[in-house]
Amino acid sequence: MDARRARQGRHRHPPPEREERDALRRHRLVAVRIRDKTSTFIACVSGKSVTGAGISDGDELVVDRSVTPTHGSVVVAILDGELTVKRLELTAGGVVLRAENPEYPPIAVASLSDLQVWGVVTYCLHHLHRAR
Repeated sequence: MDARRARQGRHRHPPPEREERDALRRHRLVAVRIRDKTSTFIACVSGKSVTGAGISDGDELVVDRSVTPTHGSVVVAILDGELTVKRLELTAGGVVLRAENPEYPPIAVASLSDLQVWGVVTYCLHHLHRAR
C-alpha cells in the first residue's frame, strides 16, 4: 500500500491477503493454458520498450522456458547482464533484439555468447486499470 495514501486514510487497495488471492486467481485462469508448468514463470514488466506489442509497464508476462524461441518471438533475455523483454529477430547478419517502441533502438547482438534467452512470452496479463 502506498504510504502516502495510508497516512491520508485512503484505502483504495485491498489488503495484501486479498491482492495475493486475486493474483493467484488471475494466474489460475492462465494456468489451464500453460503447456509445461515446471518450465513456466510469471515476470512483471518494468518499462515501455514493448508497448507496440501490447505489453505495458506493470503487466505480468507468462514466460515458458520450454518453448524454442524463433524469429518473431517475444522473449525475456539477458544481454550484457541486463534483463530485457524484446522481439527476437534472426537475420542473415545475426540476432537482433527489437523493441516494440520507436523510442528504443534495436540491439544487434554481437556475440551469441553474450545473449541468454530465459524464455518465450506466451501470454500477457494486461491490467486495464491501475489504482493511483
